[in-house]
Amino acid sequence: MAVASSAAVSVSVAGCGLVGLGGSGTSASPTKGDDIKVGLLLPEKENSRYDKFDYPIIREQVKKLTEGKGQVVYENAEADAAKQLRQLQQMVDDKVDVILVDSVDSVSIAKGVSKAKEAGIPVIAYDRLAQGPIDAYISFDNELVGETQAKALVGALGSGSASKKIVMMNGSLTDPNAAQFKAGAKSELEDKVIIAAQYNTKDWKPENAKANMVQAIHDIGLSNIAGVYAANDGIAGAVIDAFKADGVTKVPPVTGQDSELVAVQRIIKGDQYMSVYKSYPQEASAAAEMAVARVQGRSIEFDALTRDKVDSPSNKNIPAQLVPVVALTTDNIRNTVIQDSIYTAKEICTAPYRSACASLGIK
Repeated sequence: MAVASSAAVSVSVAGCGLVGLGGSGTSASPTKGDDIKVGLLLPEKENSRYDKFDYPIIREQVKKLTEGKGQVVYENAEADAAKQLRQLQQMVDDKVDVILVDSVDSVSIAKGVSKAKEAGIPVIAYDRLAQGPIDAYISFDNELVGETQAKALVGALGSGSASKKIVMMNGSLTDPNAAQFKAGAKSELEDKVIIAAQYNTKDWKPENAKANMVQAIHDIGLSNIAGVYAANDGIAGAVIDAFKADGVTKVPPVTGQDSELVAVQRIIKGDQYMSVYKSYPQEASAAAEMAVARVQGRSIEFDALTRDKVDSPSNKNIPAQLVPVVALTTDNIRNTVIQDSIYTAKEICTAPYRSACASLGIK
């Protein structure tokens, strides 16, 4: 379970670009200058964020911090834990200077983390809390994500929610974040709704979520489901597809997470109630700053970027930065994803959504 001790402080430090002086303002350590290699291991491609946001932002930030001399070596495991271990080992063999890893399986990655540490390569857990001797962790406040989703769902259900049935469509059991989302959500849902069924979505795959939702509709009855806690936008889309395949025209409230473009469009259309907006630019930029500071021995900057503490099953008091989140609804699309240049109004308001966008003043 993550324990946030000073998230607001750590985020403000990252936002100021404390390490952003690169090679011009703060001297590098005697052993590592700007000519560094950052290994980046991302978990899968089902979620479009990794190739669209995380990798390019980290790559550009590393360049910025090292006057164009630093490189990012990127691999994606495509939801294969064994493949990710091989990728990590290859980075160890290639002697990268630091590794950022977003683990497919937080348990199995531990042996790879240990091998990296034995080789003198620091490892920072990115987005998902890996087990093993990691040097630091950066992610969003995952329990807060679940709480935010659940609060929105209860609010959407309105008065009398305690007698209404919902389905919980959680994430993958191999992802420690999923357990935290679930814990945060349950803390807000219990005693406020009836959780009629719960499912864990293997590998976060939408097809698995859809099969589970079809089963839930069969077991509970379509008219008895007042809403669905869906752990992310991919699951939300699968849930909505299952409802529509059963003839539903007005989908009950469905939550989400990640603010994917298709999810934003579903929210505008009214098919999805909400998503959780997580500032990937903020998370990715701070991760790059942490990696460069760690490998260049800039301990003051590194400590300033990791003022929170988290525990994993294998380690305690891990230096961390927990980035806050926002509930994304029709009320704040302009002030979140559009304002932060995640998407343009043109990208969102394609022909099928133009009328709905206009009614919301998005143009």
